[in-house]
Amino acid sequence: MVQNKAQWIPAGVIVLAVVIDLVTPTKVTSAPLIMAAPVAAAPLLSLPGIIWVGLASMAVHAGLAWVDGTFGWHRGLANQFTLLAVTLLAIFINRTLKSQDVRTRRAQRVAAVAQRAVLPRPPARLGDLHIAARYVPAEDEAMIGGDLYVVQDTPYGTRVLVGDVRGKGLGAVSAVCADLGAFRYAADEAEDLPQLVRSLEQALLREGGRRGGLEQEEGFTTALIAEFPANLSAVRIVNRGHPPPLLLDAQGSATVLEPTQEVPPLGMGMGVLGSWAAPVDTFPFPPGATLLCYTDGITESRDAEGTFYDAEARLPVLLRHRARSGEHPTPAQVLDMLIRDVRRHTGGRPQDDQALLALRRSAL
Repeated sequence: MVQNKAQWIPAGVIVLAVVIDLVTPTKVTSAPLIMAAPVAAAPLLSLPGIIWVGLASMAVHAGLAWVDGTFGWHRGLANQFTLLAVTLLAIFINRTLKSQDVRTRRAQRVAAVAQRAVLPRPPARLGDLHIAARYVPAEDEAMIGGDLYVVQDTPYGTRVLVGDVRGKGLGAVSAVCADLGAFRYAADEAEDLPQLVRSLEQALLREGGRRGGLEQEEGFTTALIAEFPANLSAVRIVNRGHPPPLLLDAQGSATVLEPTQEVPPLGMGMGVLGSWAAPVDTFPFPPGATLLCYTDGITESRDAEGTFYDAEARLPVLLRHRARSGEHPTPAQVLDMLIRDVRRHTGGRPQDDQALLALRRSAL
């Protein structure tokens, strides 16, 4: 809608030029304003549209100059040649912008394919566990970042990893691949969560060693590792410096699942800050409950006054509003609702990458 309205700007410029010319003395010319019309059309219209705006500008200028009796070499033909040159310049600008847009779209398609390869979407359902995931990049052109999630059905139950790698760019993507690869392997092999966490940490440290000493000392990944037994009666969680998840009950009430002990992120617990045990916290997971996990792109989103977004307070309000209309949102709809509310809170584009994962147990 906004784009459609913007396409009328060149016509509005011409109309404004006509009005100014008619209400001002003859010695005042609106030719410079008319010349702005083709330039305004360059990023807004197609090639035929720009040509029509250029021809219309030349015709309007010639008509106004004829009415004023000023259509001579100085204020007539010279301005016509200038309008022709400006129209050609507008066409060149338009073609350049189109070429850049094509390259950007091609890069976005490549990035989207790479993201699906690096961060594949989890299954929509594993038994009675309904799953949804979303990834929202902070920049439209940068579809791959350091946030990650993975859900895997294992001999020990359904295991989940949500993480955020320190840093940006290809280094972060490399660490994401290392984390995901280590989790895919260790989730099927580790008999318990502490063993799984140790495998992840060792893999991250090995990757840091391959990338140089700096990453060995400063690189880390905040991670939330969760495990659901086959009967889904509980969720076991290891939190390594990650924002704690929310547990939404069937009525929409939210509870923050805080860790009983603060533990450093992965990559900081071995060889840097010493050896840390991985405490496992167990929480009930009743029928109809939803475990909502996210990265700090959600928790550190701030409004214009610097107030952080509070998912614990906002989500029950959103869910009650949907419940009054008779709707019971799916996990995917809960995530979409949360993303929209965070965007409303910040007043626009995400301030950081956001990875979100919702896992709901079927109601009895």
